Amino acid sequence: MAKPAILTVDDDPAVSRAVARDLRKQYAEDYRIIRADSGQEALDALKELKLRGEQVAVLLADYRMPNMTGLQFLEAAMDLFPRARRVLLTAYADTDAAIQAINVVDLDHYLLKPWHPPEEKLYPVIDAMLEAWKAAPDRPVADVKVVGHRWSAPSFKVRDFLARNMVSYRWYTTDDDEGQRLLTAAGLTEADVPLVVTQEGKTLVAPGEAELAVQVGLTTTPASDFYDLVVVGGGPAGLGAAVYGASEGLRTVLLEERATGGQAGQSSRIENYLGFPDGVSGAQLTDRARRQAVKFGAELLTACKVTRLAVQGSARVLHFEDGTTIAAHSVILATGVAYRRLRAPGLEQFHGRGVYYGSASTEAPSCSDQDVYIVGGANSAGQAAMFFSRYARRVHLVVRAPNLDASMSRYLIEQIAAVPTIEVHPCTEIVGADGDEHLERLTLRPVDGGAERTVDSSWLFIFIGAEPRTDWLEGVVQRDARGFVLTGPDVAASGDHLALGRDPYHLESSVPGVFAAGDVRADSVKRVASAVGEGAMAVSLVHRYLVEGQ
Repeated sequence: MAKPAILTVDDDPAVSRAVARDLRKQYAEDYRIIRADSGQEALDALKELKLRGEQVAVLLADYRMPNMTGLQFLEAAMDLFPRARRVLLTAYADTDAAIQAINVVDLDHYLLKPWHPPEEKLYPVIDAMLEAWKAAPDRPVADVKVVGHRWSAPSFKVRDFLARNMVSYRWYTTDDDEGQRLLTAAGLTEADVPLVVTQEGKTLVAPGEAELAVQVGLTTTPASDFYDLVVVGGGPAGLGAAVYGASEGLRTVLLEERATGGQAGQSSRIENYLGFPDGVSGAQLTDRARRQAVKFGAELLTACKVTRLAVQGSARVLHFEDGTTIAAHSVILATGVAYRRLRAPGLEQFHGRGVYYGSASTEAPSCSDQDVYIVGGANSAGQAAMFFSRYARRVHLVVRAPNLDASMSRYLIEQIAAVPTIEVHPCTEIVGADGDEHLERLTLRPVDGGAERTVDSSWLFIFIGAEPRTDWLEGVVQRDARGFVLTGPDVAASGDHLALGRDPYHLESSVPGVFAAGDVRADSVKRVASAVGEGAMAVSLVHRYLVEGQ
């Protein structure tokens, strides 16, 4: 972190230089001395310091300055750094005005000019100011900072993107004093949020994911235009493929549209994954896999939306949304699945404002002492119920089935039964949502068509089924009726393998050299361990293809 600042402002250049000189002589070892020649220049410097998350210990301002007086400057500075100690430099004739101003800007001290010798007239005053500031300093914030509305869908999208990509950030609402200070420093209003302030102090207003990724240090562009292996999708299957591909000497790049980890990365707790008897969060597992892939030399790119796959001779070419392309000898499709949308009146308008798909762990602290509703009966819903039970007053698990036995692991069923604040609502569905600025009410109905009932809740998390992200493969790779990629025997059975001149390899699609692994593959086992295993197996088949199959 940078040293805390002592800022001095005086419109007389000679006086300004003299003040800065004396301050540097005594305090330069522990503080950064900043000099300004006008109130506006000083205010601009403070705004930059605020956006960079730095500290300001003491402000010294000349009383008589044109355009912006010392009092006006100190009053404006209070909005940015309320804990900084404020000192007014005055001539003898201005002492009465300075005394009267003490209550206006909560002045800590006024200092008569000239102050020589500084050892007697300047340093004791500054020492006292610094001691008082150290007792209650501004806290430096090195993280990315996000300012937004509590019920703003764009604000949630920014926070969710940062959290899922393991980017440390501080969240401030527009109601927070610090949030208001950051908006002031950026010259913005509440209507402009979400505001993102990077660690370097750069401001981004309602940024898209691609812009946000670049500015927070994520890699978004490939280092080369041709690879041995391109992995599309950063879930467990994709990360497994990237680890094994890179570790076995293949020039490997992984492309992820949003954040590595996929649905597994959003899981609050995975307890049946081999080697973790005490369980592991999806974020922890994802972070370890990501670091492992990078260690072996794989490139991991974020905010890369692939729109088309093309075959050009022995090359497999992937087209991006921005018009650029990347090519490789082989491709592993590991795009996973997305949670299916729940179609009920009112739900779509509250997406990101009380209605969420997946666990949305960033919202958990805000659920404190409130009722949370979760829709779904599989493991992901059960893990979310356990997670939110640590925050919410009560968790309501809504399932269409008579019980959880058919779709949820036994260990999770037993854990849910042991938590008194989790209530399971079998044979029930959500049929409506209502509210003003955000979700406030839900309508529930028995699946047999019984009487509807309305409940108060601002939180609904949805885990119902899955849809593959494969529309961009239309007309190129053979898929089943639901959009899942056909591989191996299924391709052979369809007759599309005839163009290969051989039987397709087990995880190979209808396009030679293009493989599928994990949830995106038709009839795959929807478990983290099997996805990782398929990612590794796909790499072994890529080797075979490169040697024998082209």
